[in-house]
Amino acid sequence: MPEAKDMLPYRVLARKYRPVDFTTLIGQEAMVRTLRNAIATGRIAHAFMLTGVRGVGKTTTARIIARALNCVGPDGTGGPTVDPCGVCDNCKAITEDRHVDVIEMDAASRTGIDDVRELIEGVRYRPVSARYKVYIIDEVHMLSDKAFNALLKTLEEPPPHVKFLFATTEIRKVPVTVLSRCQRFDLKRVPQDTLIEHFGRISATEKIEISPEALALLARAADGSVRDGLSMLDQAIAHGGGVVDAAQVRDMLGLADRSRVLDLFEKTMRGDAPAVVAALSEMHESGADPAVIIEDLLELTHWVTRLKVAPDAAASVADSERAHGLALAAKLSMATLTRAWSLLLKGLRETLDAPSPLRAAEMVLIRLCYAADLPSPADVIKALQNGAAAAPPVAPAPVSPTATPPPRGGGNGGGGARLATQPVTTALAQPAADAAAPPNPRSFTEIVALFEAKREARLVHHLMHHVHEVRCEPGLIEFRPEPKAPVDLAARLSDLLSQWTGRRWIASVSSAPGKPTLVEQKAVQGDQLRSRAEADPLVQAILKTFPGAKLDTVRRKGEQTSLVAGLMPAADEPPAMDDYPADDDIPESEF
Repeated sequence: MPEAKDMLPYRVLARKYRPVDFTTLIGQEAMVRTLRNAIATGRIAHAFMLTGVRGVGKTTTARIIARALNCVGPDGTGGPTVDPCGVCDNCKAITEDRHVDVIEMDAASRTGIDDVRELIEGVRYRPVSARYKVYIIDEVHMLSDKAFNALLKTLEEPPPHVKFLFATTEIRKVPVTVLSRCQRFDLKRVPQDTLIEHFGRISATEKIEISPEALALLARAADGSVRDGLSMLDQAIAHGGGVVDAAQVRDMLGLADRSRVLDLFEKTMRGDAPAVVAALSEMHESGADPAVIIEDLLELTHWVTRLKVAPDAAASVADSERAHGLALAAKLSMATLTRAWSLLLKGLRETLDAPSPLRAAEMVLIRLCYAADLPSPADVIKALQNGAAAAPPVAPAPVSPTATPPPRGGGNGGGGARLATQPVTTALAQPAADAAAPPNPRSFTEIVALFEAKREARLVHHLMHHVHEVRCEPGLIEFRPEPKAPVDLAARLSDLLSQWTGRRWIASVSSAPGKPTLVEQKAVQGDQLRSRAEADPLVQAILKTFPGAKLDTVRRKGEQTSLVAGLMPAADEPPAMDDYPADDDIPESEF
């Protein structure tokens, strides 16, 4: 017959090594210090709200607080203490989850108002054997709105023998009215170094041989959660049969080797797409998850970026890995690293959502390969500026009417090569005296063109749509506004024109009909231009040759882009299309 101890079910490490007092609770030093001082000085709140990610010790902390409040010491005469004895009846019963005065309630399964009513009814009665009746409500954010409202009065003024301990992973879902009645503690993610040390102690206690690299992999995969890490350690022990190394942990978690990820990252940044595809396929065949590979590349990109701005950030890693990372940080620009981060972050979502994660990961890395050697926008602008400043002010050569224009975006080097071979005319080629001369508009259309050059888009909109010219000469403009025009349009025209031209301008409102608006004039000219184009024999022949074809837009060769260019007295060019918004797009409240 097997012994009784051999018949007991196996207790997983997360339960076996669950903290039972503040000394064994890891990673929450700030909270432990506050609770120790509160208990030692008797400043114990009636309600506590414990929040944090899964597996950091919320429910465990609540049980430790319940033990600390109800411990009576080995002789039964003690009071609340920061170090529960663990041997009195209250401590034993609370540790074994069987104390009648410590009620644990799972709000995820008991969400309704009837459950809270039952809780409120029990609050009135004094504890049976403990000093305090303690209610531990886990996942409290799952309570319904009515249940929260029913709890408010009792939570604000509970009997002196009652303490509430709430735990939640979704603190934003808890009403503010509840939070304001509780003393809140935010439990942090446990640091990776602390997890490595903790898992190492447990492995030594369990007499398990585990390599430091395997401990580091488990701690990184735990992501600050003690329970997640211990569950993975349990699995690794079973996987390795009592001996755990890094290779086994990688196989179990579907991780890629760090050196192989570094090699893949370097090939990607070098733009070697065939090598990247081959390396990714090899890592996938070895058991690595494509989404995890993208996550590792994201983590590596962040690490290299940190090395670039703070080289001391690599002090805790191996010398060879640190040297490799520093070399990458020196070689890659900040623009390249930030672009890689953006593409990988977007690619991770694509990989997780794609029906074939491997194909999605390949497309992400191929995209990154082709984007790795592209210059940043700042570099392009700087190159263009340097080229424009160095280019002599050469007049462009005349173009034959039958010449074929250069292809857009084609040729070697994209648009950069085309820009490098064409002469550039800049403001540096203009005489200094002309650049300094103030403008001197002589007509209404020249005034509108001046406002367009000064980027007063809203005023240009009103001058073209809602203003009828009555009289205009240098220093004087008289117009009839439509109801949609701003009431202070005349004053604004006078001020801006006087400021820009360096002479006094008078703008006045008239009741005379005046000329049609500039938009109406442009419409008439556009109709005339279209009529002439439609009557052209060549256009008629083209429309006849291609049935169903129609004349879309009519523009003359060399047409200017200014909105009033076609209305200038000395110009023959037809007007361009009006790019400004319609009347309904500009609210009057903005004027």
